[in-house]
Amino acid sequence: MKLHQAQNSWHSDYWSFKFLMLVSAMVASFFIPQLYIQIYGEIARVGAGIFLGLQLISVIEFITWWNNYWMPNNQSKQSCSFGLVMSMVFYIGSVCGIVVMYYFYVASTACALNIFFISLTVLLLIVMMVMSLHSKVKSSLMSSGIMASYIVFLCWSAIRSEPSHTKCNAHTQNGHTDWITVLSFLIAIGAIVMATFSTGIDSESFSFRKDEAKEEDDIPYSYGFFHLVFSLGAMYFAMLFISWNLEHSARKNDTRRWSIDVGVDKHMGEDSE
Repeated sequence: MKLHQAQNSWHSDYWSFKFLMLVSAMVASFFIPQLYIQIYGEIARVGAGIFLGLQLISVIEFITWWNNYWMPNNQSKQSCSFGLVMSMVFYIGSVCGIVVMYYFYVASTACALNIFFISLTVLLLIVMMVMSLHSKVKSSLMSSGIMASYIVFLCWSAIRSEPSHTKCNAHTQNGHTDWITVLSFLIAIGAIVMATFSTGIDSESFSFRKDEAKEEDDIPYSYGFFHLVFSLGAMYFAMLFISWNLEHSARKNDTRRWSIDVGVDKHMGEDSE
């Protein structure tokens, strides 16, 4: 596809019209029946799972690039020291995250599922560290440390989405949002933005065949794949907002609608008097 074709113009231009379409879609979403929202929620669950896989590949590519940038063979002693310090920081952070998860989300031996996932995360961390130290693996502790921190974050994001009334989720029983929740949300946003842009643009990483050499006027990336990744990222972002709990979100929305209706009726009744 060439840069001067109509599809490229639709992708890169007409921002005023696109903004109006975005506002119209946001307003129209308030009038969509609950049934269709539930159907989209089920589809979004699958799409969010696919995006997690794409996001993981994107994070691995970023870790590989950063690790190669700080390789001691190509950098000075100061760069090597920085890589060593960063490796220690990521591994210490991963261990602290494991300890926090065991403390807050394993209230008793009855929390078998949480124990399984946290212990599996610990096993993965050990395997990655051992593999990175092997002589045949061209890697370093920094790359495995970054990946370990990301895996711990994914495990924590999964187990903390349990309902607050469960015995295994003692951290959210108080019902208050703390700074850790805000921090995790910001980290998730950063990971989503990075994965969406890098994966959407670098579509060649997911192709099984090599295309022909590109000419100067060819498009730099696949527009269809770019928008597909953005759609999957939006689904994952929606799942983060409702903590992957569609039924609770639907009941909560219904309660809010009834509260609004009762408030409007009461206000109209007072005006009529």
